[in-house]
Amino acid sequence: MSLHVETDLAHIQDFASQADKHGSSHFPIYNTATFDLKKQSGNEVYDYTRSGNPTREVLENLFTHVEHGAGCVCTHTGIAAVGLLFETVLKAGSHVLVEADCYGGTFRLLKIFEDKYNVTVHFKNFLHVDELEEVLQNHPIDLILCESPTNPGLKIIDLEAVGKLSKKYDSLFAVDNSLATFISQRPLDLGADFSLFSTTKYISGHGSVIAGAIVSKTKELAKEIGFYANAHGRSQNPMDVFLISLGIPTLKIRMREHEKNALVIAKFLEKQSYISRVNFPALTSHSQYELAKKQMDFIPGLFSADFVSIELAEKFIQKTKIFGEKCSFGSPDSRIEIPAKISHATFSKAELEAIGILESTVRFSIGLENVEDLIEDIQQALSV
Repeated sequence: MSLHVETDLAHIQDFASQADKHGSSHFPIYNTATFDLKKQSGNEVYDYTRSGNPTREVLENLFTHVEHGAGCVCTHTGIAAVGLLFETVLKAGSHVLVEADCYGGTFRLLKIFEDKYNVTVHFKNFLHVDELEEVLQNHPIDLILCESPTNPGLKIIDLEAVGKLSKKYDSLFAVDNSLATFISQRPLDLGADFSLFSTTKYISGHGSVIAGAIVSKTKELAKEIGFYANAHGRSQNPMDVFLISLGIPTLKIRMREHEKNALVIAKFLEKQSYISRVNFPALTSHSQYELAKKQMDFIPGLFSADFVSIELAEKFIQKTKIFGEKCSFGSPDSRIEIPAKISHATFSKAELEAIGILESTVRFSIGLENVEDLIEDIQQALSV
């Protein structure tokens, strides 16, 4: 029986490798380092939690299912999933093709791989598919990596087009699906070999724990990722798995509310004289509005706005009362940050400008509050 994804998310326990003998409606937490081999039988045998844990496998099985993959590893942080990808598929001298507007932590990690392992990183604008093909024609690209939507540039990458290119040139293709989540888009169906994401954000939904996951398209890739996860100790601990799982059943409802609230705030800001641009794919003014609607079921509630001056942007950050100055996104509380100072502090001014980020750009992550309260907070923060 094929079920809709929200039904699967409401029945997480059904993805346990073994049925709980007590019939618990939520899976148990096996908060143990080791398991007694003499007391186990059957196909699922555990010895050490780093290598395998029945609590963690519930989420791994669920994520594999909803992403339409062949295997998953849950990691202790979101950037650990990115690191695990690099550790698995890259080697000294590898070439990587990356969307220039990438997560700041990914950018920093790539710089480390450049310096320590002689990895060549080609940062490109993935909206220009012809430029991507030129790189692929002239370099042996081991891995293609992008986010969609990008953060904080909010580009929508045509994943199907990039997926076809990756197959044409025999390169692996990975998509950071943290912003959209699997409730909105499924990169593996669009040609990606890996879908990785930070479960810290919308999937958990509470901002109480950091974690990540990487889902592989084939059993061969899943086996390789699993080997390196065990070797490098990337696996998520059982208690954090449990905390992440608490938000999963409400993911679709929350994503709908995040999008609805963000659209109200974005439309309000578009009309204000102190804003020169609002960048949000759910707005018809966004250059890729049609692709966004085609590729995603929900537009995540994150957008950026360019203030007319740095001083005004900084005043806004300091004067808001409901909006906290916080990194990350996808939690119930609305938050703001200046990417040039926080999430993308490792980017140079030229690198920021290349991806459309100014020193006066403010990133908004809109939460689940009443939008009238949020608008009132914006108004009071910018009053004389």
